[in-house]
Amino acid sequence: MDKQAPKRKGGAQKLRDKKMKALEEGSAKSKKITDFSFGPAAGSSCSTTTTGEADVTLADTAAIPSGSESSNETDTAQRHLEPSTSSDMMAEDDPAADTDRVSQGQDVSATPVDYFTRPMSGTLDLFFRFHPQQKADKAVVQRAFFCKDGTNRKWLSYSEAREVLFCSLCMAFANPRDSNSFITGMTNFTHIHQRVEEHEQSHAHRGCAEAYFLRFSKNTIQDLLMGPQMSRHREEVRRKRQVLERIIDVLKLIGQRGLSYRGTQAEALYTLDDDTIDHGNFLEMIVLLGKYDVCLKEHLILCIEKSKQIHQSGLRQGRGSLVTLLSKTTINYIITTIQRLMKATIATEVRESGMYSIQIDTTQDITAQDQCSVVIRYVTDIVHERLVAVIKCEASTGQYFAQLVVNEVLETMKLDVRQCIGNSTDGASNMQGQYKGFSALLAKMSPTHVHVWCYAHVLNLVLADTTQCVLASGSLFSLLNNIAVFIRESYQRMNIWEKESKDPRHRRLAPIGETRWWSKDVAVTKVFGSFGKPDNALYVDVLHTLSAIQHGQTINATAWVNARGYITQSS
Repeated sequence: MDKQAPKRKGGAQKLRDKKMKALEEGSAKSKKITDFSFGPAAGSSCSTTTTGEADVTLADTAAIPSGSESSNETDTAQRHLEPSTSSDMMAEDDPAADTDRVSQGQDVSATPVDYFTRPMSGTLDLFFRFHPQQKADKAVVQRAFFCKDGTNRKWLSYSEAREVLFCSLCMAFANPRDSNSFITGMTNFTHIHQRVEEHEQSHAHRGCAEAYFLRFSKNTIQDLLMGPQMSRHREEVRRKRQVLERIIDVLKLIGQRGLSYRGTQAEALYTLDDDTIDHGNFLEMIVLLGKYDVCLKEHLILCIEKSKQIHQSGLRQGRGSLVTLLSKTTINYIITTIQRLMKATIATEVRESGMYSIQIDTTQDITAQDQCSVVIRYVTDIVHERLVAVIKCEASTGQYFAQLVVNEVLETMKLDVRQCIGNSTDGASNMQGQYKGFSALLAKMSPTHVHVWCYAHVLNLVLADTTQCVLASGSLFSLLNNIAVFIRESYQRMNIWEKESKDPRHRRLAPIGETRWWSKDVAVTKVFGSFGKPDNALYVDVLHTLSAIQHGQTINATAWVNARGYITQSS
């Protein structure tokens, strides 16, 4: 079958094709929209703007007689085109003086701020607070401010000092390359009414009027193109901030109670809705709070669902775009920030006090790592002792501790080491060494530095030596410690103690610690009571418990022998 001949185009179709071709050629020469910077509309090319509403003039929309309908843009433009009498208008050089002159309707063209020149994009609000200025002595100029129907042309401004007529809209929004007499200033008032009407009907003026309406109705290019996205972004930021506030409060509560933040496992969000898994203190508190807080609940549901989708997809390339604010990284950031703020507050108080002293000591944690605690003591209206650092030790020399305190504590807090008037440590040689001890090195940096041997350490050493120098006292404390350890090391013996003890407060025997000077006093007081108060003594309860252990049928022979020996020594 022969192909049909193409249908001939009509004249209208040819005309449309011609216009489309011309439009495509023009678009190829135009700048892309992505090349524009979405700033204020002051630099928009209003001289080339055309509009289909050729019959609508700014005078028609600037002031509509009562009884007629007006759009929201017209109402907004009407409010902004009203003569400004506000007292809060501020100029760049002399804001107060310019505000007074504007509120009084005076011409300020002679001031450092010239309101009759093209304004910068950042000063448009100030420019339109000043304009329009329609105070004129000449009758011909006064009549030019009004249309034939009596409508006020609020886009016209008059400078009495220069005797020049301006179009405030074209001054603000016209293309920088455009120049006409109403932008530079109309000085020829011959046929002024005709010139005003011609300018009012021009495409450039109507384009500037549209730019004015768009700006003051908040319809800038950025708002028109990305308004919904910006609105959603602001709403998302608001929700995230609310969630972050709740997370910070939970972290502060955990820190205040001295609890651990994280669990050992099961911290993934896709397991967070499983109540049978221990997720750690932080996540469990967040889940509990989410049951009663709508904002946090919505955030948890969204994060859990997205985490499940990522987990089920099998991807192992990170979280992607999922921002939960619940990860260990975020927790560490918040804790570090809180620490920095607390140390900054402490440092401010220390600097205001003018002087301070330092206390340091080391101890091993549960992982057998030596940790050095640094305490700063200062006085305002009361005495303060602030723990400012707990640092893992890599050495035990006096020089290492001096560098640790100065470099990692004082310098980070921006404290002057010369204001440190004293330190308090134990009696170890690395602290009190005459040449390379911590105190000696610190004294070189601060000449007025005074070392004080910690009295708690001194008292502990005195009591330890005193109780061991006499055989009877040494035997007594050794016996009390052995009995306490003997009863506490077996649950069967503890059950016998709870059964035999008649103490209403259900007290237990306390072992004697080697580094706690008060532990010996506690051990003696519990067993023998205080002076004049023998009713609080547990001596009889101890003997009954040892006797029951000695005659117990389920107790092993070694425990029998030890119990008999303790009874003999206690009698």
